[in-house]
Amino acid sequence: MRLEGDGRKYFAKVNERAQLDNFAAEADGLAALAVAGAMVPSPLCRGEAGDEAFLVLEYLEMRGNGDYAALGRSLARVHSVRGGFFGWQRDNYIGTTAQLNRRSSSWSDFWRDARLRPQLDLARKNGLKASLLRKGERLVEAVPRLLSGHAPPATLLHGDLWGGNASFLAGGAPVLFDPAVYWGDRETDLAMTELFGGFPSAFYSAYAESAPLDAGYAARKPLYNLYHVLNHANLFGGGYASQAERMIDGLLVQP
Repeated sequence: MRLEGDGRKYFAKVNERAQLDNFAAEADGLAALAVAGAMVPSPLCRGEAGDEAFLVLEYLEMRGNGDYAALGRSLARVHSVRGGFFGWQRDNYIGTTAQLNRRSSSWSDFWRDARLRPQLDLARKNGLKASLLRKGERLVEAVPRLLSGHAPPATLLHGDLWGGNASFLAGGAPVLFDPAVYWGDRETDLAMTELFGGFPSAFYSAYAESAPLDAGYAARKPLYNLYHVLNHANLFGGGYASQAERMIDGLLVQP
């Protein structure tokens, strides 16, 4: 909701009280992106009121379209910030799903143990089909092979970058929000931008001019997007489980 007082405007997010830590993680991520030079709605305060949790942010007047080249350059700046390990200083959330961020010095170990395996464990608890789980177990064992020879630096990631989590001010300047930050492979952010429709070509061209992509990105992209498709299967069901199984089938036949 939009709040107004003393001549100022604020944007307040409200949820059930159990989501207070989710709001704390969101504020932490927004602060990290701001330090990296991205435009974000600044977190102002958070807390509890009765049975509800709230997060109050700076109010920004946003619109759906703007300078996508500037968005590409902004993401490249975020990705230029380096960390000393894969993970983050705290666990956070991808949507409402807990996202583990335990520190690791190995990218393939982190992706296997902190991203794919927890989603498959959750899929088992949720009763998703046995064929998906069997193939998923084969895939997690194949992750070191699929990422063999790829040793990315640990860079700051938005972590949940699809079209619904980026927008623009009236003058066209890009804004990022609703992050799930951690130190990881920058390709995971780029892969997710392509998962649900993609951004205009100006975004990708500007990003590549600032930070050229590494060889093999196209082959790694489905491995990275599988995390988000599995999460959607766990959150929403529907056809996402079948989509995840098809993605796993394709990954298992990669040389």
